[in-house]
Amino acid sequence: MVREQNPFEFFQYGAEHFPGAIADGLADLRAALAHLPSERAGVRICGIKALRPFLASDGAIGSIAANVLGSKCRAVRAIFFDKTVETNWSLAWHQDRTICVKQRINVNGFGPWTTKSGMQHVAPPFDLLTRMVTLRAHLDDVPATNAPLMIAPGSHTEGRVPVDAIEQVVSRCGKRVCIANAGDAWLYATPILHASETASRPAHRRVLQIDFAAEELPSGLEWLGV
Repeated sequence: MVREQNPFEFFQYGAEHFPGAIADGLADLRAALAHLPSERAGVRICGIKALRPFLASDGAIGSIAANVLGSKCRAVRAIFFDKTVETNWSLAWHQDRTICVKQRINVNGFGPWTTKSGMQHVAPPFDLLTRMVTLRAHLDDVPATNAPLMIAPGSHTEGRVPVDAIEQVVSRCGKRVCIANAGDAWLYATPILHASETASRPAHRRVLQIDFAAEELPSGLEWLGV
């Protein structure tokens, strides 16, 4: 995939915008997710076969991750966000620090464990997260008034940021707003600090967020996958 010049080059800032990356398959992607509930802030998903062509390493979404991680990368977790007038939430600055696995196996360096939507999640050693990327596929327009994702460029290089240091890191790195049109994709380093405010003019804002990795887990742990 040819990258367009823009101010969010991934290898410099930890995030990059891919305009129109999923535009050709947007109707099919919307149809694949149409059955999911819209009353929750986020829906963790697994086993939707219609998504797999998009997420494969040569698919519209997966190929963007493969540009960074190589052809062996695969989708390992997915969350569907459907922000509306009724579900107009905000999300404080944070790092994503958990992965989703098939079953709990106690392995040194992995923990604590949580169960979310019946799926086993665990915090891995932080360096594993630095070798992952996250894609956000936009099913609707996300102007500045409709709660776009905000990132702190370069914060993915800061390592595990303690909660009481997040404000300082964001202040030093600055804030950037990831606006998007329907059919766009955003790529970012999984550990980057990010946040989302409530929408000032809320409208349908559906986003499919997918984590990708290109390595196997140790000691019998297995990615749950998407």
